[in-house]
Amino acid sequence: MYDNDLASQALGIELGEVGTGTAAARMRVTERMVNGHDIAHGGYLFLLADSAFAFACNSHGPVTVASGAEINFVTSARLGDQLLAVAEERTRYGRNGICDVTVYRENDGEREVIAEFRGRSRVIEREQRS
Repeated sequence: MYDNDLASQALGIELGEVGTGTAAARMRVTERMVNGHDIAHGGYLFLLADSAFAFACNSHGPVTVASGAEINFVTSARLGDQLLAVAEERTRYGRNGICDVTVYRENDGEREVIAEFRGRSRVIEREQRS
């Protein structure tokens, strides 16, 4: 899936470990991602979390898309920050699922929570994709 995800690749998002219902993705905040308040635009944080969410949801095989999502910003990310989004599926029921993603700032081995994201997923195909 990552190979076809040009949006994530264009932002320099790197896919980390992916397991069944889990995924991690990293992104560095660049100059183009900073808004007029000199902090990372929330849309980029949402996109990073949404990418990790997508990789986790699609780890089961069938094509799965977001049916909704929300994000809570805990603190600001700044130019140069290395961000890590860790996604963990909470539940699957029928063709639906719920996945939580925590976005961290990484600094010298320490992690600080930047945002909390909750996504709702929906399987749109029953068959395994190739």
